[in-house]
Amino acid sequence: MDKTYKTGEVAKRVGVHSNTVRLYEKLELIPKASRLPNGYRIFTDYHIKQFKLARTAFKVEVLQNGLRKKIINVVKLSAKGKFKEAINCTNDYINQIKKERKNAEEAIKLSKKLLLGIDTKDNHIFFTRKQTADYLQVTIDTLRNWEMNGLLTVKRKQNGYRVYTESDINIFKIIRTLRCANYSLSAILRMINAISESKEIDIKEVINKPKDDEEIVTACDKLLTSLSYAEKNANSILNQLVFMKNEFNINSTP
Repeated sequence: MDKTYKTGEVAKRVGVHSNTVRLYEKLELIPKASRLPNGYRIFTDYHIKQFKLARTAFKVEVLQNGLRKKIINVVKLSAKGKFKEAINCTNDYINQIKKERKNAEEAIKLSKKLLLGIDTKDNHIFFTRKQTADYLQVTIDTLRNWEMNGLLTVKRKQNGYRVYTESDINIFKIIRTLRCANYSLSAILRMINAISESKEIDIKEVINKPKDDEEIVTACDKLLTSLSYAEKNANSILNQLVFMKNEFNINSTP
């Protein structure tokens, strides 16, 4: 006969509050528990393994391009006993992480190339904000957002109109490239500030390693690091799923 557990026993084994166990059941992150005649929930080893799987999955906060939704889907499939589907989704998740890492690395390489083309001297080729937005194929609101976040100090003519030089546009190209790879604005700002001091910077080092005294540090501030950790975490999830498929296959749904 399979060993069974009460809500408090499950909570103690996985290191959470009893309310968290009930919440995970409500959110379908663990299978629905059986009930005794008195209404008490009864859990099994499957529930405990599933709870641990969910806890492993949620250790990593990777938000870009739907990765968070994918890993939640993996957990919910496993909770339904659909281990094969969960394993396939985890492999897709790992492949997307590898793609995101490749994009992030590529953005850094492209930025290095663009840096070489930036003229540190002011030039006399001026663009309006609309011309700049059209050239970069971004919206005017996007440019305005980058400027409001301090990524570029905008020059103005005597009549007050904003103007952008060729050097400014090259900086915008770097910002656009890094944003497409999901680097945060604060990470890019850190890099821009470093560039202003010296072109001989290690972009990868600067953009992926926030300073200890920075007030807000997000996963996108250290994108490559978080993606590497996410891949290791996903491989751990994969191992857990394979174990659960073999151990609890009797509970799996068609």
